[in-house]
Amino acid sequence: MALHVVAARTDPALFRLPWSRPLADWEDWYVVNLPLGLSRHVVRVVQVNRQFLAVKETTEEIALREYELLRDLQRLDQPAVVPRGVVTGRVDDAGEPLPAALLTEHLHYSLPYRTVFQHGLRAEQVPALVDALVVLLVRLHLAGFFWGDVSLSNALFRRSAGGFAAFLVDAETGELRASVSDAMREHDVTVGVENIFAELLDLQASGDTDIEVDGQAVVAQLAEQYHSLWDELTAAEEFGADEWYRIEQRIARLNDLGFDVDELDVQAASDRVRIQPKVVEAGHHRRELRELTGLSAEDSQARKLLNDLAAFTAHFGYDDEDRAVVAHRWLTTIYNPIVALLPAGLADRIAPPELFHEVMEHRWALSAQAGHEVDIFDSARDYVATVLPHRPPDSPSGVR
Repeated sequence: MALHVVAARTDPALFRLPWSRPLADWEDWYVVNLPLGLSRHVVRVVQVNRQFLAVKETTEEIALREYELLRDLQRLDQPAVVPRGVVTGRVDDAGEPLPAALLTEHLHYSLPYRTVFQHGLRAEQVPALVDALVVLLVRLHLAGFFWGDVSLSNALFRRSAGGFAAFLVDAETGELRASVSDAMREHDVTVGVENIFAELLDLQASGDTDIEVDGQAVVAQLAEQYHSLWDELTAAEEFGADEWYRIEQRIARLNDLGFDVDELDVQAASDRVRIQPKVVEAGHHRRELRELTGLSAEDSQARKLLNDLAAFTAHFGYDDEDRAVVAHRWLTTIYNPIVALLPAGLADRIAPPELFHEVMEHRWALSAQAGHEVDIFDSARDYVATVLPHRPPDSPSGVR
């Protein structure tokens, strides 16, 4: 059987990889040393020209199905790894068949949960990690995706303004439907509770974390947060006919959570009004920041950057000017010069929007210590000199 590559964009360099050998036997010449999560399959990260790809061995049927699922999620703008191709028809030198391989993009500045714990995660940050997984699960359910195997191991995490953003990395057990039933949603939550409780127990037993984690409390939080967020995004709300302002309040609450309401079902009777969000889309702050500045950031990061833009606007009295013009002024005089302070040798440690957020946090700490407001550029230089060199990297050296 001839080697066959299914890919959105085929790079000829893919054919030079040693497909006639099992993935576990590939030498360091091909493999990039990146932290990987636990997997039932053999997984390696390789460099193909300037691109870093995760390669997973599995059956041809599963590889092709997962590739199509991930492509569908990408079209729906869901937080998942980007599929790059499937390699089939592999045989070894003796002519024996080898597993098919699924190729996905390495997600820049992301880490598996074990590495997050190993990189100094504090006990008070564990809820933020769980919240990120909850938001991921809710977003997938809203898009009609049934996960089937919710776990920390099947996600990657990226630091985002003091919290985390989670991304689906394994869609092998998933299904994409017109909608996900309540029973299927509850199944995903139950499986997630069971898997994550076991993962946390294993994490502590392995010595991969020094912090004490209350597994029962964590999984209880996961279920509670999931139901709370789902209800806020989808539940119907009734109020008096003279309380139409509550529609704006409901939309504002959803915006604060990082969601836009694309469609709202409003039913008005003689004395009562009933509203229910019908189509809710995540990424409210991310889209607003991108439209104003062209910057790409996680939603929590985008919200912090927008807050700084608002403070910049008020401080210089630009309230009456066009917001896009002010945003460009902020970008060129504040954001870009601060990001430019990041030394090339430390660029792998942190994504630019996260750097800006941490510089702002550092500025507040320095100002509190000094008893007066410290200049943001002095704060940035101090952060780069004293904090960043000791900060665990979010991406191994040379991989961004």
